[in-house]
This record gives sequence, C-alpha cells and structure tokens, in this order.
Amino acid sequence: MLLWRRWGERRLQSDRGSASLEFLGVGLLLLLPTVYLILVMAALQGAALAAEGAARHAARMYAVSPDDATGRERAERAIAFGLEDFGIHRSTATVGVECRPRPASCLTRAGTITVVVRVEVVLPLLPEVVAVRSRGTVPVEASATAPVSRLWGSE
Repeated sequence: MLLWRRWGERRLQSDRGSASLEFLGVGLLLLLPTVYLILVMAALQGAALAAEGAARHAARMYAVSPDDATGRERAERAIAFGLEDFGIHRSTATVGVECRPRPASCLTRAGTITVVVRVEVVLPLLPEVVAVRSRGTVPVEASATAPVSRLWGSE
C-alpha cells in the first residue's frame, strides 16, 4: 500500500504545470483565427464605408453642378477623396454613373443621378501572388442616387 501511495504522489507531481501549457496552446489556436477574422471584418467594413461615402458624395456633387463636365470633375474628386480617406487607392475602384430619364444629359430637371462605386478589398496578411489572381479579394459595391432639382437644370 505504501508503494502505491508513493507512485500516486509521483504521478501527481509529474503533471504539475501541464494545465497552463495546455491552456496556452489551446488559447493560441483559438485566438489566432479570431484575430484574423477581426482584421478581415475591419478591412471589409472600412471598404464598405468608403465606397458608400464616395458614391453618396459623388452623386450629390454631380447633382448640384452647373454642367455635365463640371459635374463629372467634381464627382471624380469626391470619389478620390472619399476612398483615400479610408486608405483605398482610387485605382482599385471602378465607378459607374447612370442618369435618368435622359442618359445623354445627367442634369435634366427632375432627373436622377446614380453613382455606383465598386472596390476590390485585398484580404489582410495574404501574399501578393494570391491577391493578384483575385482569389484573395472580396468585391464591395455601393450605390447612391441623388435627385436633380425640378426648378434648376437643363431642359
């Protein structure tokens, strides 16, 4: 019986400290994917806010412009400023402008101007080789519509 007790005491003493090591190991295995998920979600949310803000301001700037050429210039500046504010380069975004009821003239009275901004978000911590082939990117798109005044604009 005495031998059994000594063996049991040695067994308990040999396991000391293993719980903290197991906790650290499992904690790291759970923490790393969680941190990466937070980084990805932050990048996507930033791009969504940038695209939405750029589209909204571009549509507004176009709608209050005196002519189409000035409207396009102001809209382009608003898009570049809105994207750069969130650290997104203008070259990574594609922009579309749609005018109704007459597509040839956006500043038609009581018309609407719709601006669509699409941004490709590169997932964080991925090698450039993966991102170049568009497997490591997520498209984010936002659109905004602004009305042209009924009392002001071209016929």
